[in-house]
Amino acid sequence: MRALWAVVSVVALGFLVALEIAARGYGVPGPITVQTREVIFAPQSGTVLYAAMGLMLVVLTWRQRFIAVGAAIGIDLVFWLVRWMVDAKMMYGTGALWVTLACAVIAFTHRTGRERALLLKGVGLALLLVAGRKTGYTWLMLTMKTQPTVLDQYVATADQALGNPSWVAGRIVDATGVVGFRVLEFVYIQLAVMAVVVALYQLRNVAAERRFPRHHLVRTFLVIGLLGPGIYMIFPVVGPIYAYGADGGQWALANLWPHTPPPVGIPQPMLFDEVTPRNCMPSLHTAWATAIFIHSRTGPRALRWAGTFWLIATLGATLGFGYHYGADIVAGVVFTLTIETALRAQARGWDRSGIRLTVYGAVVFAALLVSYRYLSVEMADLPWVFGPLVMLSMISMIYGYVRTTRRWDRTDAAAPAVHLPGQRREQQPELV
Repeated sequence: MRALWAVVSVVALGFLVALEIAARGYGVPGPITVQTREVIFAPQSGTVLYAAMGLMLVVLTWRQRFIAVGAAIGIDLVFWLVRWMVDAKMMYGTGALWVTLACAVIAFTHRTGRERALLLKGVGLALLLVAGRKTGYTWLMLTMKTQPTVLDQYVATADQALGNPSWVAGRIVDATGVVGFRVLEFVYIQLAVMAVVVALYQLRNVAAERRFPRHHLVRTFLVIGLLGPGIYMIFPVVGPIYAYGADGGQWALANLWPHTPPPVGIPQPMLFDEVTPRNCMPSLHTAWATAIFIHSRTGPRALRWAGTFWLIATLGATLGFGYHYGADIVAGVVFTLTIETALRAQARGWDRSGIRLTVYGAVVFAALLVSYRYLSVEMADLPWVFGPLVMLSMISMIYGYVRTTRRWDRTDAAAPAVHLPGQRREQQPELV
C-alpha cells in the first residue's frame, strides 16, 4: 500500500509540474504558482480552502477542531486588516490554508506511527481538493489556448435526437422568473458545499475509528476533476448560450438560444474566442451532482432528499442556463458511473463484475462521443431511432451500476457473519 501511495504521489506531482510548464508556456501561472501565492496573497476561493480544512478536521478530536477553526478565523482577521490597510484584494481562506499546512508540520514533528499517517492522510485529502481546483482552472485555460475551434455544431445537431433539451429547459427557466433563476443559480454555484456536507457525513467516524473508509465521495470528486478536463482537450465544446446565444457575441452562429431551435445542417468545426472555456463535454457539474446523489443514498432521509434535490436542480441549471447540451448530460452520467464503479471495485478488490461494468461504461462513453462527432447528421435525421438509443445507453449503465453495487453490498454485509471459530473476522464493509 505504501508503494502504491508513493507511485500515486509521484504521478500527481509530475502531472502538476507538467501543467505548470504548459501554463508558463502560454504566459500564465500554473497550479503550483497559484497555490503558492495563496499562502500570502488573497485566494481565488476562500470557500474551497475552508471546505478543504473541514475535510482535514475529520481526523482531529473536537477540542483540536475548535482550536483549528479558531486559529483559521484569527489568521484571516489579521490578513483582512492588513489587506484593508494596503488596499489589496480582499478574500478569506488564507487562515484555513495556514492551519492545514501547520497540521502537516505537526504530523512530522509531533506524531508517530498510525497517528502521523492518519493526520497526513487528512492533510493530503485537503490539499488534493485544493490542488484539484487549481488544476481545473489550468485545464480550462489550456482548452482556450490550444483549441481554437469548437465542435458545438456537431453536438447541437446530435441533440436534435433528444429534442433540444437545453432550449426547452431555457424557456422553462425563463418562465419561472427571478425566483427560479436564483434557486438554480445558488445550487449550481454551491455544488461544492453539498459535496462537503455528504463527505463530512461519510467521514464522521474517522476520528473515533482512526481510519478512513475504503471509499468515499472525495475520491470520486477528485478523479472526475482529474479526468474530465482532459476530455475537453479532445472534444472542445463551449455550450449553447455561447455558440447559439447572446453570450457568444460575434463568435456565435446566431442569437437563437433558447427560443429558436438551431437549424439542421452539415456541422463543421467553428472558430471561437480565447476567453471561453471548452468545458461542456462531458458535463462535469452533472457528473459531480450524480456522484453526490449516489453517495447521499446511504445517509439519513434529509441527506437523501438534499442529494436528490441537488441533482435535479443541477440538471435544470446546466440545461436551463444554456451551459450544456442534452448530449453532455448523458455523457456526464455515464462518465460518473464508470468512475464510481472502478473506484468501488478497486476499494473492495477487483472481481469479474467490476471489471465488466467498468469496461462497459468506458465503451458506452466512447461510443457516445464518437456518435456525437461522426453520426450527428444521422441522429438528427432519425431522432426516433437515435434518441431512444442514446437514452437506453445511459439507462443500461444505470441499471448495471445499481445491480452490481447492490450485489456487492449484500456480499459485504454478509461477509462478517461467515467465519469459522478461531479464524480472524473479515473486514467490516466499507462506509459509503
